[in-house]
Amino acid sequence: MAVPKRRMSRANTRHRRSNWRADAPDLVPITLQGRRHLVPRALVPAYRRGLLPPPG
Repeated sequence: MAVPKRRMSRANTRHRRSNWRADAPDLVPITLQGRRHLVPRALVPAYRRGLLPPPG
């Protein structure tokens, strides 16, 4: 396990933590049952196959 040799300042710690976050998923438009929906790109095949119900 990596262990820091020196103490990191509070400002550097907070700056590092503020950049570590999840990104919003890419939403792409698809047409299901004649209606247009925005769904995450990774789930498009599941929606097209009918594995997931159309989003509300």
